[in-house]
Amino acid sequence: MAAGALTAEEILAATEGVLRRYGPAKATVVDVARALGVSHGSVYRHFPTKAALRAAVTRRWLDRNHAGLAELAAEDSPAPERLRRWLAALFEAKRRKALDDPELFATYTVLAGESDTVVAEHIDALLGEIALIIADGVAQGAFAPCDPQVTARAVLDATGRFHNPLYAAEWSAPEIDTAFGAVCSLVLAGLRATG
Repeated sequence: MAAGALTAEEILAATEGVLRRYGPAKATVVDVARALGVSHGSVYRHFPTKAALRAAVTRRWLDRNHAGLAELAAEDSPAPERLRRWLAALFEAKRRKALDDPELFATYTVLAGESDTVVAEHIDALLGEIALIIADGVAQGAFAPCDPQVTARAVLDATGRFHNPLYAAEWSAPEIDTAFGAVCSLVLAGLRATG
């Protein structure tokens, strides 16, 4: 591959393959360059450090696995229904990745631990989507008046068992869907406007 034709997306795709093959502890920029058939300097032209490359591949993975959440948050539908569907979509995206490809999920969990800024940006985006739904719910009269940002944080914290990778081992338990439904119902009941 000619170095001039190399794109950041090609590097990220190759990095994912290298991470899958060697794991996060052993994967190197040289391995990525070798997989692409270029010098490691070609990779460094796009990503100045190994940490920058790992952060970029983590961001790409998070964005790809949470595609559709922003659109769901922005839908014009009743906020309680939309919040439940949004939380279910987040849980399903995380669970699918953890159960369908546990080795790669574990790899990205390690990378996310190295990328505080990427994870913080991701959480901020999730909080913004929840806050949008909550603000709509308040405007619709479905949710009690509140600070949408503070309440969004409370909702994300309350549902952590269903999206935080620390709980991934529980996501295949037979009772997990019942537990998820119960937590969603409790959260929505807490948000409802009282008459």
